[in-house]
Amino acid sequence: MAEPVRLTLATGVEETAVDQTHDLLQELWEQVPDVGDLDRIRVETAVAEIIGNIVRHTRRLDAPGSDSRRVQVSVWCSPDEVGAEFVDNGLPAAIDLSDVTMPDLDAESGRGLALALAAVDQLDYERSSGRNLWRLSCRRGGA
Repeated sequence: MAEPVRLTLATGVEETAVDQTHDLLQELWEQVPDVGDLDRIRVETAVAEIIGNIVRHTRRLDAPGSDSRRVQVSVWCSPDEVGAEFVDNGLPAAIDLSDVTMPDLDAESGRGLALALAAVDQLDYERSSGRNLWRLSCRRGGA
């Protein structure tokens, strides 16, 4: 792969966004077939957890009657890295990623961000220009 590949999806924040994001990753793997299985699994795990959290937990900041919740998902692959970025128009996420830990075994929820953090080399969240920005990356061939 000589040139980085970047694919982007803009969609509503609803359950179909999860499948659309999965399809976007599958398209990336088709365009960059030399990405190893372990790297694919790591990125797919983190991407599934982040888009799932956005769909389940994002609430609107704008007044009722305004445009619906939206998310833009970008996935990319370079010779050194595979990653994803999510930008949504919801309320700020009240999260400090440095405080995220795996919940107790009997907990029924709360594993998503912990799994995402464990899967990839970098996971960041910030609030910028009235949007939530999640960015994750994985060094290719790394574990």
